[in-house]
Amino acid sequence: MEKTIALLPGDGIGKEVLKVTVDVLKAIEEHFHHQFQFQYGLIGGDAIDQTGTPLPDETVEICKNADAVLLGAVGGPKWDSNPPALRPEKGLLGIRKQLDLYANLRPIITFQSLLDESALKREYIDGVDFIVVRELTGGLYFGEPSERITKDGEEGAVDTLIYKRSEIKRIIVSAFEMASKRRKHVTSVDKANVLETSRLWREIAEEVAKDYPDVTLEHMLVDNAAMQLINAPKRFDVIVTENMFGDILSDEASMITGSLGMLPSASLSSTGLHLYEPVHGSAPDIAGQNIANPTAMILSAAMMLRHSFDLENEAKVLEDAVNQVLQSGKRTADLAKGGPSISTEQLAEEIKAIIAKSQTVSK
Repeated sequence: MEKTIALLPGDGIGKEVLKVTVDVLKAIEEHFHHQFQFQYGLIGGDAIDQTGTPLPDETVEICKNADAVLLGAVGGPKWDSNPPALRPEKGLLGIRKQLDLYANLRPIITFQSLLDESALKREYIDGVDFIVVRELTGGLYFGEPSERITKDGEEGAVDTLIYKRSEIKRIIVSAFEMASKRRKHVTSVDKANVLETSRLWREIAEEVAKDYPDVTLEHMLVDNAAMQLINAPKRFDVIVTENMFGDILSDEASMITGSLGMLPSASLSSTGLHLYEPVHGSAPDIAGQNIANPTAMILSAAMMLRHSFDLENEAKVLEDAVNQVLQSGKRTADLAKGGPSISTEQLAEEIKAIIAKSQTVSK
């Protein structure tokens, strides 16, 4: 199989975790006799420094001409004083809009070898397996106007929360489709007791549910959902929610696993060009030290193999390799809790070694 992968390292540890992930993908490429072409593009703070914009046109073209996109991370205090249009995060929001990446999938799965690393008790998280489906191109993050204002003679600010019916329906349909292949339960999270957009969201969820009689729909207010993620995370199967709620809840849910460094994500488009990235940020405080946990980035690549390239066996081999390394007790510093740890590059080498020993399945 021949595929072109656009690589957007971005800032901070994004560069490090993407570099070793490419090495792991090359091991997959060699072992399973595929051909991956890698094209690099600039995004975020690095793009601002080199081109004066967080999302150069060249990067957009590289992505549009690829079969899938891998992104590291963007942001850092270096650019905190920049005007809004020149913030690294604008590059991330921009690529989502340019590629129409409307659905962000964040699987929350616990690893047996890491159950004791979570802040939650083992019995609460053993067996957790759910996915957060977050709407990605609407809501507060994209609403206009979004600006500083003067109100009653006093400085203020305004952000606009707006959703169209079509935006809501397509993300809810995606959640029901996913749930129909899992445990057939959708939790739609909103704030319908306060927000008009949430009341529309809830109405549309009820309409979509009629087309999936075998899937149970549950409505939950976002504040209750935040509590239930900690109190009873095993109750969830598929959570679907709007942009900002999904951003916050998925980061909260990430702590169930014990580290942000463990969680991958996929951002899906209706065209089939999808983007994959770790949930964690750029972590500038540890950038350049070769200690970052690359697991989330590597597992994001596994999601790419599965969802974009239909390489289920290769994805499973990669995920199993990650699991075997964790079970062996080899951990990066974020999971070592002050004990012996291995570097970013060493973890990738361990994974590559397991891939080389795996059974190749011919297609």
